[in-house]
Amino acid sequence: MERIASFDIDHCRLEPGMYISSINDDIVTYDLRFVRPNTPPFLESGAIHTIEHLFATYVRNSRFKNNVVYFGPMGCRTGFYFILRSVSHADAIALTKETLSFISAYDDEIPGVSATECGNYLDHDLKTARVHASYLRHILENWNESLLNYKR
Repeated sequence: MERIASFDIDHCRLEPGMYISSINDDIVTYDLRFVRPNTPPFLESGAIHTIEHLFATYVRNSRFKNNVVYFGPMGCRTGFYFILRSVSHADAIALTKETLSFISAYDDEIPGVSATECGNYLDHDLKTARVHASYLRHILENWNESLLNYKR
């Protein structure tokens, strides 16, 4: 099998931030790296799950809702993939910052957390999700398009 591009990124040098993972025509996959790879502690299951619910709900209700393809966690528990169609990089950064600010301040019932709506509805941690979202929001404070490329 061919090696996938994300395995060519030096994860020992990768810092928290927002990066372009891949571009396929008008679809861009962004790597939202919340913690440094291979450097515990990693994102906790409940926090990941809560970030996923809140981030996905927020962006799918945003002005770009028809351009959102996917938002979900990385198996390594260091971040998430955010996939958008036909959205400028500047707008993607702005939407990510806006969404992280929303999560950082969120203090209500987590959407989709009943047994009929979610396959693991008891595994949520809003408090820790808010901490992680606030941390990445701070990292992205002055983020711009010139910082979206991985450092090689």
